[in-house]
Amino acid sequence: MKYTTSILIIVTCVILSMFFSATETAFNAVSRLRLKSKAENDGNKRADRVLRLLDRYDEMLSTILIGNNLVNIACTSLATLLFVALLQNEDLGATVSTIVVTVVLLIFGEISPKTIAKENAEKIAMFSAPILEVLIVLLTPFNWIFGAWQKLLSLIFKSSGESGITEQELLTIVDEAEQGGEIDADEVELIRSAIEFNELEVRDIFTPRIDIEAIPVDMEKEEVARIFSESGYSRLPVYEGSIDNITGIIYLKDFYNTAFRTKTSIEEIVKPVSFVPKSKKIADLRKELQEQQLHIAIVMDEFGCTVGLVTLEDILEELVGEIWDEHDEIVREIMQTDEHTWVVSGKANVEKVFEVLDQECAYEAMTVAGWVMEILEKIPAEGDHFEQDGLQVRVTKMYRKRIEQVEIIKAPVDASQEQEDAE
Repeated sequence: MKYTTSILIIVTCVILSMFFSATETAFNAVSRLRLKSKAENDGNKRADRVLRLLDRYDEMLSTILIGNNLVNIACTSLATLLFVALLQNEDLGATVSTIVVTVVLLIFGEISPKTIAKENAEKIAMFSAPILEVLIVLLTPFNWIFGAWQKLLSLIFKSSGESGITEQELLTIVDEAEQGGEIDADEVELIRSAIEFNELEVRDIFTPRIDIEAIPVDMEKEEVARIFSESGYSRLPVYEGSIDNITGIIYLKDFYNTAFRTKTSIEEIVKPVSFVPKSKKIADLRKELQEQQLHIAIVMDEFGCTVGLVTLEDILEELVGEIWDEHDEIVREIMQTDEHTWVVSGKANVEKVFEVLDQECAYEAMTVAGWVMEILEKIPAEGDHFEQDGLQVRVTKMYRKRIEQVEIIKAPVDASQEQEDAE
């Protein structure tokens, strides 16, 4: 009978060891964001309870470790007494007890519960939260002692690292979520764009001076109407003398409602415009344009000359991708024609192109045209080509002295070479 009681207590200790091990793993693996969503959006009280325990992480962890060690020690002690009594030999009983208890606790008290808890972290954390709250109260004196010891250790061994999540770590989390099937590719792209958005500057997205459709303030109204019609734009910059002296913007609606076929001059309907340097962050510019209720900003260089313009639509496209309306001619800046070949616009962002090619970009140029001229060190002609970084690049289309299109062929990676690189 006494053996039965000992065995039942040992089994209970093993079960409690399973509980503590599973709980520790569950609380370490559980998603705080998912719990917060359930607590706030679904009103899940158990999720809220887990969140409260996570806010008291040190106290909770001390409770789990104290409980786990107590039941493991009790299990070992009782098992030793049991095997010594059964085998009538102290040394043999202690040896057999050590082997049996080690195997049992390793399999049933550590490996199995932690494996299960990792796959079911949320359920186990919510199940064990009420029990942990009671244990925290019962073990308050011990928690206070260990808390004081932890503070002393923190003073002795001060951490110099940052505790916050870096941008790169956040991108890694997003990639892991995609691989786990929790979010799809479109959502990943949107999240990535939002994370990288704050780092972008006007120089990364502006329309260059050569592509600006602008009108002089004294242009004939019929000519202005023609430009509005042919360009499809709803806003046009207005300048006096030269495009380096832009005075404002005229809106298509104002032009036809107020100035066209009336005595009202173009100058009278010109609206203000914002002027910005190329180095301005687009996140800051977006706020300014929205606050000022403007849609266009003129980009200036250090000499006060116009180098381009940027629109609110350009900024939003960095978040959500290309926005086409019914008047736009859809132009794909990067088109893959076969497994190893891409046709790329000269205006395409060189970093985005290298990202598509799955290669590191180590060039200062912002566009593909700038990159090609940086390598060739001249204004190229159609047919000019070069090889760089495993890429065969050929200029396929020019407009005057401007690179319109290039063809990029990426050399296929040899399987053995790919394995060597991985090693």
